Amino acid sequence: MGWVRTVIEAARQLGVDPGALLKAAGIPEADLQAERWPIDHITRLWHAAQACTGDPGFGLKVGTGVSPASINVVGFALQSAATLREAIVMVQKYQRLISDGGRFQMLAGQTATWVVYHPQQGRLAFSPAQIEAVLATVVRLAGWLTGTAFRPVRVQFSQAQLAPAQDYRRVFGCPVEFEQALSGLLVDNAVLDQPLPQADAQLAQMHERYTAARLAALAIDSVSAPDVRQWLRLQMGPQVPRRAQAAQALGVSERTLARRLAAQGQTFESLLDEVRRELALQAVADPQRSLAEIAQSLGFAEASTFYRAFCRWTGLPPVRWRRQGQQAASGRPS
Repeated sequence: MGWVRTVIEAARQLGVDPGALLKAAGIPEADLQAERWPIDHITRLWHAAQACTGDPGFGLKVGTGVSPASINVVGFALQSAATLREAIVMVQKYQRLISDGGRFQMLAGQTATWVVYHPQQGRLAFSPAQIEAVLATVVRLAGWLTGTAFRPVRVQFSQAQLAPAQDYRRVFGCPVEFEQALSGLLVDNAVLDQPLPQADAQLAQMHERYTAARLAALAIDSVSAPDVRQWLRLQMGPQVPRRAQAAQALGVSERTLARRLAAQGQTFESLLDEVRRELALQAVADPQRSLAEIAQSLGFAEASTFYRAFCRWTGLPPVRWRRQGQQAASGRPS
C-alpha cells in the first residue's frame, strides 16, 4: 500500500482529488484500508491516474517521489546493505513485500551490469507509466543509498516514449532508448560494488531476520486463487505445471497451498482447468494456429485428449467452435 499511496499523492499534487481518482479507477475508497491490493487494482489506479492527470510524464514523477517508506520494510532493510549490488539482491529476494507486479534480474557484464525489470501483470495490461515509475524509483533509491547523484550508463524501455525527452534526461541523466528488447538500467560495476556509506553488518542481520519473517508470514496468509491462476498463466506450456512447483514458487508447502485454496472454494486442479480453458479459447479463435500445436502448448499429450477437454468446456469440438466464431465475426448465419 506504500506504493499505492505514492501514486495517489503524485496525482493529488497534480490537482487530482484522491476520491475522484479512486472513482475513476472503479475502486471503493474503503479498499484503502486493505493491507495489499490485487495487481489489477493497482493497474486500474495507474490507468485512471494517467487519464485524470493528462500528464505523459506521470510515471517519472511517481518514481522521483518515492521514499523508503514507499516500499515497505524492504526500504529500511536496504540502508544496511554493504553495496548497491547487495541491495538489489535484497530487493530480488523480498520483492513480494514490495509488490506482486514484477521482478528484477541482473545480467552482469565485464564492466557494467543490466538491472532488468520484468513486469508480471494480471488480467489487465500494465500502463507504460508503471514501468517508467519502477525504473525511476531504482534511480531514486540508488541515489538515496549511495548519497550521491546516481546515474546509470544507459536506460532502455521496451515501450514507446511517453514524455518529452528532457523529462527522461532530468530523471536518468544518461541516454534513454525506447522500443528495445528489455526495460532496464545499465549500471557501472564499480558503482554497484562500491561500499555504501550506511553499511552495517550487524544491522543487516537484524533486518534480514525481520524481513524474512514478514515474507514467510505473507506467503502463508496471502496465497490466493488469483495468485495461483496468474502463476499458471505464466507457466503454462508443453509441460503441465504441477502443484508442488506452484507451492515452491509461492513460498508455501503443498499442504498449506491446498488448505488456502480450499478455504476459497478452489483446488489447484480446478484452477489449472480454468486457465487451460481460457487459453484454449483464445488460441482456437486464432485461425492461424493448428489444433495440434495448441494441444501441445497446453500440455495435452494427445490431440484427442485436448478435443475431449474442449468439448467438455464448450459443448463443441474445437473445429466447429472455431468455424462458428469465424461465421459470427463475418456476420454470416452459423
